[in-house]
Amino acid sequence: MKELSRRLLVKPGSRTRLADFDPDEVLNLDKETGLLRLKENVERLAVLQYLLYAEAKRSLLVVLQGIDAGGKDGTIRNVLTGLNPQGVRVTPFKVPEGEETRHDYLWRIHRALPEHGQIGIFNRSHYEEVLVVRVHDLVPKAIWSQRYQQINEFERMLTENGVTIVKFLLYISKEEQLQRFHDRIEDKSKNWKFSEADLKERIHWDEYMDAYDDMLRKTSTEHAPWYVIPANRKWFRNAAVSQILLDAMEGMELRAPAPLADLSKLKFE
Repeated sequence: MKELSRRLLVKPGSRTRLADFDPDEVLNLDKETGLLRLKENVERLAVLQYLLYAEAKRSLLVVLQGIDAGGKDGTIRNVLTGLNPQGVRVTPFKVPEGEETRHDYLWRIHRALPEHGQIGIFNRSHYEEVLVVRVHDLVPKAIWSQRYQQINEFERMLTENGVTIVKFLLYISKEEQLQRFHDRIEDKSKNWKFSEADLKERIHWDEYMDAYDDMLRKTSTEHAPWYVIPANRKWFRNAAVSQILLDAMEGMELRAPAPLADLSKLKFE
């Protein structure tokens, strides 16, 4: 399955565009196999999380980005369901408010980073500062255009200090987004998730796609790569994200630390 990670990776320095990906793509997987792979991956991720927690010297940061209804909540719920809640922190980033507005844009991001031994999950992230800020012209281009390099340097600093970063862009089609909005309206239990603002944002679809393209090209790096996840089919989205996370954690070569005492000399009375 490492082939899956390779196929969805945005190679640093490439001219990758979202148009190069098919949101319906399943990379020759069928649903039954995908669901089985997800189950196996979730079980293995739980083992690796335990080792990460026991080692307590490094951490994992998972960044989830995507258009409205792209599946960020569903990914968290389905892929990370088997992890120990004590070692996971999910942070949703909404419009900055209060104290957040009185600091630089990375301040609230730094505050939410996972401690050693922990997994941090960002539901949206610092990348809003080159997405929604750009699309809605909230700050001049001269300001937001500098943020790509600032973010790269920030993420490099994190990786040099023990944070493994994996970034996912959940990619759905415009038609799939509209269907999911309809589902939220028809299912009373999901009415709360729908906002008229979501429909207004669809007007800016093409502008968001351009912003995503620049984000991918300018901030997919060797130390903090982006993966584009075709997310029209939720089962494939979950299988793909779980596999890439598994590959990343396996690559950390986690080991349980040596015992603090010489266990061979202990005597129990």
